[in-house]
Amino acid sequence: MANYKAYPEYKDSGVEWLGLVPESWTICRLKNLAAIKNGQDYKSVQTDDGYPVMGSGGQFTFASKFMYDKPSVLLGRKGTIDKPLYINEPFWTVDTMYYTELNEGFDARYLYYLALTIQFSRYSTNTALPSMTQEHLSNYKFSVPKAESERKKITKFLDHETAKIDNLIEKQQQLIELLKEKRHAVISHAVTKGLNPDVPMKDSGVEWLGEVPEHWTISTLKHHAKFIDGDRGSEYPNDNDLVDDGVVFLSSKNISNWEINIDDANYISREKFNRLNRGKAINGDVIVKVRGSTGRIGELAIFETERLNKSTAFINAQMMIIRLKNSFNNRFLCNVAQGHYWMEQLNVGAYGTAQQQLNNAIFSGMIMVVPPIDEQLTINKFLELEIKRFDGLIKNTSNMIQLIQERRTALISAAVTGKIDVRDWVAPDTQEAEEPQEVSA
Repeated sequence: MANYKAYPEYKDSGVEWLGLVPESWTICRLKNLAAIKNGQDYKSVQTDDGYPVMGSGGQFTFASKFMYDKPSVLLGRKGTIDKPLYINEPFWTVDTMYYTELNEGFDARYLYYLALTIQFSRYSTNTALPSMTQEHLSNYKFSVPKAESERKKITKFLDHETAKIDNLIEKQQQLIELLKEKRHAVISHAVTKGLNPDVPMKDSGVEWLGEVPEHWTISTLKHHAKFIDGDRGSEYPNDNDLVDDGVVFLSSKNISNWEINIDDANYISREKFNRLNRGKAINGDVIVKVRGSTGRIGELAIFETERLNKSTAFINAQMMIIRLKNSFNNRFLCNVAQGHYWMEQLNVGAYGTAQQQLNNAIFSGMIMVVPPIDEQLTINKFLELEIKRFDGLIKNTSNMIQLIQERRTALISAAVTGKIDVRDWVAPDTQEAEEPQEVSA
């Protein structure tokens, strides 16, 4: 905040989290600025169109009538309590939210910025389901300028500056999506076209696949693997069978970013494991998610005994083992799964409405473009470097977004607690405000 000046004089606020505040400001409680009201269940007024129904994540449906028709700040009562919302149109809000009726002369937009500085962790009354009482919110203390004109200037300043910051964040988020698309395209091209641009090509006979290298074969996955479900019989482990140490009991949560992570894995005893017939992983097996929410199924990873320091594992009912023959490298299959033609086939084959599912027949019939094994290994090496490069760029951009968001939070806090003086601030011209400097990855 070095670019902004401080107020000429400060005083001790007497409030731990406020510290020193401008001499001319006053300390007041939220209840002195606005009345806090309870939301209500929306089901009796739900409709296909009408007034927005607001939850902690924003609007999610419509209501036939409104609860309040003036600008307001919404605050969480249960669940997500640390994400205040501002709304300036007639609305309905749910029974897990509070809404505010502002005192005359106090702007809802300014209260919104104040609410963003509330230290919700001090007052959350339940760790399992965070909640805020009306009493705690009503008595929360803020430091506020006495002059309405000063509050309006701070609001105008923050509206302008946060809009610029949000623009930067949006550009970085767009960059991440472009990097993900490019990563996806590079993988898809490598596993369907190869690395040699001059290699003779042939028609694959598959409309969505197009041409493939002439010396590659096209077959179904069943010619290169066998598929092993977990043992779902009477010996299938339940909660009482879980132990602190033993054989890893893998579930979908243990596969993320195309790797197996057992930091939070469950375990079953060796004796229990020995009584099970199927679903036992060995080194090099590919473990795939076959049940779950859309976008998660079909994700897979290699069970690597040396990396995990585990000789075997048992898979749960949401997973399947793909045990490959020598004609198909397991790392190459993982690369194929990150390309477009793997997910396109799975999306066509997946069934189930509440929860998407895959089965052996779907995987068995999946069309595979298969290079010679030595070429698979060469493509693996190429993609290892490319994936690392893209993931690094994505991580750097994500870190940039986090830094920008932290600056946004700090700027809001500094302005509404009087750490910076913006009374003389003048908005730049419109063009400058609409064309903020881009942040490159």
